[in-house]
Order: sequence, then C-alpha cells, then structure tokens
Amino acid sequence: MLEEKEVTDLLREKGFKVTPQRLAVYKVLSNTTVHPNAETIYNELQPQYPTMSLATVYKTLDILSELGLVQILNVGEESFRYDANTDSHPHVHCMTCGRVDDIFGVDDAEFLEKIAAKTAYRLSGKQFYLYGICPDCQKKMQKIH
Repeated sequence: MLEEKEVTDLLREKGFKVTPQRLAVYKVLSNTTVHPNAETIYNELQPQYPTMSLATVYKTLDILSELGLVQILNVGEESFRYDANTDSHPHVHCMTCGRVDDIFGVDDAEFLEKIAAKTAYRLSGKQFYLYGICPDCQKKMQKIH
C-alpha cells in the first residue's frame, strides 16, 4: 500500500484531482482487511465528510481501481467489495456472515499451468474466490447443536 504522498502524486500524474475525500477513501481501504463495499466506506467517512455523497465514493473507487491502487472483488453479493492489497491472492467468503478473508502463502502456479495447458489459453489474469463457513460461524453453529 502506498503512502499518502505517493497516492497524491499518482492521482496528479494521471490527471485526477486530489481531494481529501479521495485520499480518505484510499486510507480506509489501506487500513483494513475486511474488504468493505462502497456503502460501508461511505458510512465510515460520513462523520468526517458529511457533504460527501455515495456517488463520490463510487467514483473514487473506480479511479483507484483504474490506477491499480485497489482491486474490485465480486464474491457474489449485491455489491462489490474492495481491497487495497493489489498483490494477486485468493479470497475466501463466509456464506453465513459474509466475511471475506485474504489467503496468502498458497502457490497456485501449478494449477494455472494446468488450466493453460488444458484450455490452450494464454492467461492474463486471475481472481480466486473460495466459499465456505468461517471459524467463528462454525463455533456458533456448534453451540446451537
């Protein structure tokens, strides 16, 4: 994740206005691992920026994505989630509570080689989403039964 000055420089370099709201959206994302959606970011920033609209958050997220500062996650919910960790990594989504976690330290190179060999595609990108029930929800389910 980039420092504020680096984000500011990148926005300017690419011809985007640098606003406190844009920097705040990036700061929220770079300081969390919960993969929030736009509404969650908007609600978190609303007390500090009461005149900021939800549309501003969406536009900022689009810009940050275009600049490669955030990745957009589509885990099958009504709205996208966002992650400021743009390193390629899989995500796991809890089908009970909706939590989304990063998965690090998994080597997927062999899997990708097999896919490329089987399909004859030259792969240019990937996003892995796995689905299950998180440890917290499993514990809650055990208490009920």
